[in-house]
Amino acid sequence: MNQQITNLRTKIIRYAIMSQTHMPTKTSSIFFLFFFFFFLTNAGGGIHTPTPPLPILPLPAFSQLKWQQREIIMFLHFGVNTFTDSEWGSGHEPPSIFNPTALNAAQWADAAAQAGISLMILTAKHHDGFCLWPSKYTDHSVAGSPWKSGAGDVVKEFTAAAAARGIDAGLYLSPWDRHDPRYGRVDLYNQYYLAQLQELLAEYGGNVREIWFDGAKGSNTPNMTYYFQDWFFMVKELQSSINIFSDAGPDVRWVGDEQGFAGKTCWSTINSTSLSIGNASIVSYLNTGDPKGTNWMPPECDVSIRKGWFWHKSESPKKLSELLDIYYKSVGRNCLLLLNVPPNTAGLISDSDVQRLKQLRQAIDTIFSANLARNCIVRSSSQRGGANGPFGPNNVLDDDHLWTYWAPSESEKKDYWIEVKAGDGQRIGTFNVVRIQEAIGLGQRVMKHEVYADGVCVARGSTVGYKKLHRLGIHGGVTAATSVKIKILKSKGIPLISSLGLHFDPFWKPKVALT
Repeated sequence: MNQQITNLRTKIIRYAIMSQTHMPTKTSSIFFLFFFFFFLTNAGGGIHTPTPPLPILPLPAFSQLKWQQREIIMFLHFGVNTFTDSEWGSGHEPPSIFNPTALNAAQWADAAAQAGISLMILTAKHHDGFCLWPSKYTDHSVAGSPWKSGAGDVVKEFTAAAAARGIDAGLYLSPWDRHDPRYGRVDLYNQYYLAQLQELLAEYGGNVREIWFDGAKGSNTPNMTYYFQDWFFMVKELQSSINIFSDAGPDVRWVGDEQGFAGKTCWSTINSTSLSIGNASIVSYLNTGDPKGTNWMPPECDVSIRKGWFWHKSESPKKLSELLDIYYKSVGRNCLLLLNVPPNTAGLISDSDVQRLKQLRQAIDTIFSANLARNCIVRSSSQRGGANGPFGPNNVLDDDHLWTYWAPSESEKKDYWIEVKAGDGQRIGTFNVVRIQEAIGLGQRVMKHEVYADGVCVARGSTVGYKKLHRLGIHGGVTAATSVKIKILKSKGIPLISSLGLHFDPFWKPKVALT
């Protein structure tokens, strides 16, 4: 259409110029000026750049998009449990047992930075009620410990070390408090909790980007109603850019397990009215999300690098293969991975954990540094705005995984596909991982898809979201394919694919046909 308009204008101008030789001077001048004015005023008409499609609501906030792109963040469980070899403290531990001999928060931050981690979350207070900062609202804190003669402040050292290395901080403040006598007295405890929340965010909140709430508590715990909405409003008032995590969001939701696994179907959307903190009956719903959800609340997968959440001398870090499996089943299923790495009694992250973190980062870089699809020709079933528009299939091979994307034509209602194909007489190369990403800034859309190598289905799945990773259950990977086609079988509106990758994972030892 654009070319036809251009040709028509060319003919009009040519006719106007020729007409000057066959018309009286005055008439020809008026005629020429008319067409010249027409050309100027309509020079852009009909040659507009095609606009992006309408979004599919709900949409992520800016802070949620930034959070999603982190992919892996770190949890640091540290406190009196570290010194009692326990997971849940009783609340009766004397502050005197907290005495890390070589605490170095800079070492924690260095370990995170070397692993490519951009956010660390510290347990400022766990269920035992012991505070890692000198809170003025309780004496059950580092102020009563022998560490630094009671003048130390772990939260301050933690946030300062993170900021010095360009790493954002997060804080966990346990709602359940087994020490404070106000627990169970609803108004008094909520006042206490809000006071500590305000204390933390006002004093240390400059680079705090996530606050962590949960509903964990023991079976014989006093009845207690938490004023979660009051807490959430307080957080946003003090730090508007913070993402709030809990079973019920409102910004980030729990994935529903502590294995680090998301559901094979995983929507970033969910209905907040169906959620409540500490409700065990909703874990399946949390795990998969809801395609009809009215709230954008992506899931976070929490898991520890060791068996326990706190450091125990008897434990060692998980194998690299286990951590990679967790990565594929969290980040590779549209989630963020929150990996706990607990400091030891010296106040340091153990060397074995530091090395395992390095190995994980090196393995991820090895797998995804090369994209075989970039050497291929890209075709698609159709293209929004035509062949010269900005939504072509080649967009899936650039470095922008959010705002450039392939979009099919609105007139195409089904059978969407995008294909990468090697040049004549060539093959793509050996790959065993297929990466697909959606332009989630305009909503999550894909509901069902399949992957074909030379016409043979090698993987199938439902949702894609920010990132879907298919590990192919074929020994050694796909070695002889000349083309790979992604078929979108079902979608909310037209699918928007922002990135496509073909990678080789040398660590993957498949046991099944498809993942």
